[in-house]
Amino acid sequence: MSPSHIDVPALVSRACPVAEVIDHVRGKWSISILTAAAQGPVRFADLHRAMPGISRRMLTLKLRRLERDGLLTRTVYPTVPPRVEYALTDIATELLDSLQGLTGWATRHRDTVTAARAAYDREHDITAEE
Repeated sequence: MSPSHIDVPALVSRACPVAEVIDHVRGKWSISILTAAAQGPVRFADLHRAMPGISRRMLTLKLRRLERDGLLTRTVYPTVPPRVEYALTDIATELLDSLQGLTGWATRHRDTVTAARAAYDREHDITAEE
C-alpha cells in the first residue's frame, strides 16, 4: 500500500464508534442533562426546572436513552411519592471531560472558523440566503 493510499473502510470503521457516541449525546438536551447531573445526583423535577423549554416527555425520553447508554444511573427511593435521582456514571464523567476539551477547541478557534467560512463564501460567491 502506497503512502498516498487512504484505506477508507478502515477510517470509517474507526470513526463509527465516535459517530455513534456523538449521535447519542448530540442535540439540544443530552449535554445539558449530563452537565446538570455532574453536580451530583439530581432529581427529575430539578432537571426539568433547570432546562426551560424541554417537555416532561422529552426529558423522560432523553433520560432513558442516557441510562440505556450507560451514561446515567437511575435510583428510585421507596417513598411516597417515589423519589428518583439521576447520577453520572464514570464513563459519563470521562465523556464530559472530553467534551470540555472540544468546547475549549471550539472557543479558541471560533473566530478562525468564522473567518474561513466568510473567505470561502466570498471566493465562491455564496450569499447568506443559500
